[in-house]
Amino acid sequence: MEIAKFTKMIDGDKEDYDFLEHLEKQYASQVGERLYSALAELDDSLSGYQVTRLEHSLQSATRAYRDGADIDWIVSALIHDIGDVYAPYNHDQYAAVILAPYVREQCRWVIEKHGIFQRKYYAEHTNGDPDSRDRFSEHPLYDDAVYFCEMWDQTSFDPSYDTLPLTFFKPMLMPVSYTHLTLPTTPYV
Repeated sequence: MEIAKFTKMIDGDKEDYDFLEHLEKQYASQVGERLYSALAELDDSLSGYQVTRLEHSLQSATRAYRDGADIDWIVSALIHDIGDVYAPYNHDQYAAVILAPYVREQCRWVIEKHGIFQRKYYAEHTNGDPDSRDRFSEHPLYDDAVYFCEMWDQTSFDPSYDTLPLTFFKPMLMPVSYTHLTLPTTPYV
């Protein structure tokens, strides 16, 4: 079989869906490769900063790596802004949806909320609320989001920082294609 026989899903049979499931598994096994390519495209996205969005993402991941973070955190830091290209006003949610099947809930939630937590550093200059993250102050992952933003995200706009290259992170990103990323680790804080 080269293509499914049906033109309406309701008309598909077991053979069609077995065939399509096989193709879907093949395609899903390449998510890491597609994310790697999408990260490279961040070099041509939003300008105006002293570093490109790719360099910012690499710096965030490098800081997480050097801080002793586990693979879930490193990959989360690496792709936390991947949504800037297609979803600039909800890039954090976009990245969190991508990460959800592959990282623990702690990392997914922090990435989903990091845009709100980052306002602490700039909102007073843009007529925003720098304390908007306070609405999550009772959330059990609040301190994790503060740490992510303070230590890895907001500090990663430095053109002189000794940033690890994208190729360094590729082996960490490739497991996204196959399974959950979490390896046995200790907490980063």
